Amino acid sequence: MTLIGHKKHGSLNKPSLGNFGRNEWAIIGGLCSVIKSLADKVFAALSPHYQCAYADTSHHDDTIKPGRLLSGASIEYNDEISYSTVNYHTSLNPFKLKEIFAPADLVLVNGNHQQATAQIVIICPDKKASLQKRINQLTDVQLFLLDEGENEVFDFLKEAVPNWQNIPKFSIDEPDKLITFLQNKLEAAKPKINGLVLAGGKSERMGFQKGLINWHGKEQQYYLADLLKAYCEKVYISCRDDQQNIINQAYNTLTDTFLGLGPMGAILSALRQKSDEAWLVIACDLPLVNEQTLAHLIQNRNTKAIATAYKNNTDNLPEPLIAIWEPKSYTVLFQFLAQGYTCPRKVLINSDSFIMEAPNPADLTNVNTEAEFKEMRQILNSKQSL
Repeated sequence: MTLIGHKKHGSLNKPSLGNFGRNEWAIIGGLCSVIKSLADKVFAALSPHYQCAYADTSHHDDTIKPGRLLSGASIEYNDEISYSTVNYHTSLNPFKLKEIFAPADLVLVNGNHQQATAQIVIICPDKKASLQKRINQLTDVQLFLLDEGENEVFDFLKEAVPNWQNIPKFSIDEPDKLITFLQNKLEAAKPKINGLVLAGGKSERMGFQKGLINWHGKEQQYYLADLLKAYCEKVYISCRDDQQNIINQAYNTLTDTFLGLGPMGAILSALRQKSDEAWLVIACDLPLVNEQTLAHLIQNRNTKAIATAYKNNTDNLPEPLIAIWEPKSYTVLFQFLAQGYTCPRKVLINSDSFIMEAPNPADLTNVNTEAEFKEMRQILNSKQSL
C-alpha cells in the first residue's frame, strides 16, 4: 500500500546512482545482437581497469522458471567454478538492483529493453520506428553511432534532443572511438579523494590520547592532516562530539554518526557525509607515515576495487587504517555490518580490495601501548640525531 503524501523521516546524502549504477549508458536504436556485440568489445577493452556490468531483458519464454525455482525455491545459487549464477523467484526492485550493481564502474544497458540515465543512440533504419516509440527515454543523449551508410541523425531526434549538433557522432564500425569515449567519461568521473585522520578513539591501551602525541613538532592529528592536504580535496579530523571544542578550528572535523563501531563507524560516517567521493583514511597510531607512504598509495590507487590498502608485513594482512576507501565500499561495509561484523580489515580480506606492499614496510609500525610509545620515541630520536 502506498501512503499518499508520505514523507521521509531523515535527510541523507544519497549516492549519485542511476537505475543501476553511477556510470550507466543505455545503447538504444540498434539490433539487440549489435548492442551485445558493442558491449562485448567495450568490456574486453575496459574490464582490466574497471568493473563492468550489463543489463538486458531476455527474449526467451519466461513463463517456465529455471531449475529449483520451478519447484518453489525463492533463490537458487550455482557455483559454476569459473563463474556463479543466482536466480531469483521474483523480479528485482530498483533498490535491490542498485545493491547488486554497486561495485560496477561502468554499466551498459540494452536500451531496447531497459532504461539508463544516459544514452548512446544508434542510427539504424531498421530500428527507426522502435526508436521513435522510445523518444521519451532519451533524457541525456551523449553519443550517436551511425550505422553503415548513414551520415545524419533522424529528423525526429533533431527535434527531441537539445543541442544534437554538439553531440559526437561516430561510425558503428569504429568501436575504438566508442571505447575511448567511455574511458574518458569514466576517467572524468573518477571520485575525488578526501582525507580522514582517525582521532576519535579513546586510546585505552595507551592511557592517553594518541592523536595528541607530539612526534614531529606538532600533535599527531594535525601532523597527519597537514600531510594529507597535499593529496586530498579536503581533509577532516574524525572525532567524537566531546572532542570538537578542543580541536583547532583551523582544521575541519567530522564527528562519528555511527557510534560504538570504532574505526568502521568513522569510515561509514565519512562515506555518509560524501557518498560519491573516496576517503584516504589514516589512523593516529602510525608515527612513521610520511609523504612517500601516502604518494605511493595514491599513485597505485585501484578504483576497480572497493579499497586500496597496504599489506602489513608482520602478519601479511591488509591495513584498513591507511587505505583509500572508494565510494562503492559504502554498500559493502553496510553488508558486513548487517551480518554483525565491525572490523574493516575483515571487509578488505573478504571483498574485492587491492592490497600491495608498502615502499617501506616499517612506515606501517603502529603504536598502541606505553611500551611501544617509548620504543618509538627512541627510534625517532635516533633518526633526528643523524
